[in-house]
Amino acid sequence: MKNVYSVLVVLCINLAFSQRTPTISHITQKPIKDIGGTAEMTCSVLYAMDFPVLWVKVDKEKITEPVMLSSGSTLIIKDSRFSLRQDIDSTSYTLQIKDIQETDAGYYRCQVLLGLNNKISADVELEVRRPPIISDNSTRSLVVNEGQPVKLECYAGGFPSPRVSWRRENNAILPTGGSIYRGNILKIPAITKEDRGTYYCVAENGVGKGARRNIAIEVEFAPVITVPKPRLGQALQYDMDLECHVEAYPPPAIIWINNGIQLSNNQHYRISHFATADEFTDTTIRIITIEKRQYGDYICKASNVLGTAEVTVNLYETIIPVCPPACGQPSSHLRSSSIKTASVNVSFLIAIYLFFVHLYF
Repeated sequence: MKNVYSVLVVLCINLAFSQRTPTISHITQKPIKDIGGTAEMTCSVLYAMDFPVLWVKVDKEKITEPVMLSSGSTLIIKDSRFSLRQDIDSTSYTLQIKDIQETDAGYYRCQVLLGLNNKISADVELEVRRPPIISDNSTRSLVVNEGQPVKLECYAGGFPSPRVSWRRENNAILPTGGSIYRGNILKIPAITKEDRGTYYCVAENGVGKGARRNIAIEVEFAPVITVPKPRLGQALQYDMDLECHVEAYPPPAIIWINNGIQLSNNQHYRISHFATADEFTDTTIRIITIEKRQYGDYICKASNVLGTAEVTVNLYETIIPVCPPACGQPSSHLRSSSIKTASVNVSFLIAIYLFFVHLYF
């Protein structure tokens, strides 16, 4: 307490006998530095030779307490990156920070203590360039129904303030038109299945390589079916493949129907499904050793939670086998007949050969 009273007495005497009030005549304008750089902040004071001059880092939002950095010519903070230089002639105090870190950004206050509750001060803001970082409140991925409105949001921090733009995978055209859209929010009034895929949110501010977030959009839609050939012909006793291509998400249940009956794998039919992607499925039904009753219409039907679609493929009779899948592969009884015919022909040729051998010898 005795020391505190002594300081107060000295301050009071200084105020009583000083002809002029101390003032801060100069403080460095806002420095903007890169991470790893060096910043110098100078505070010049007048008529303050007998008053304490401080450098303090302050939080203007008052989340953290002020940090005392220096007092007069003495550096208080124990950090080798900080140093203090005093120029007695100009009564200036220069605070230097080397190897600047992102946390060094903020307000630095030059302060002259005139009394216990009386002081003058001036602030300087040190801004540190920071590469963009995409915020957690940005969109990550979406699963939506076809026709719904969609809003993609992307926000980023950094200094200078990042610019945000949107792109699609492989530079595909955006639903808004063009290959690039600039802004934090990308709105799609009514999404279609063609709009599904990967979208890129890109944040750039000239510091570093920028930041990017991939946003996957899945669009759920009812099945759409296409057929390569709606009418196919094949001869009796040969095999034939009927096929259709199904596009749907979620993946649909697919069946084949003939004469109102759902078909399954047996000695007459072989059904196969091949998924080329989450949304695409190729389905084929092979009709084995076609019989007369098997000609007619075959329905390819696909269903998911959003709807059902179906198409008809017609199989009709021809005289000449169609290749493929015939390609020299007739039915089993035709193959056996051919083998028998071939055996007779071989026997006949052998008999002729033996006749001529007997004739000459």
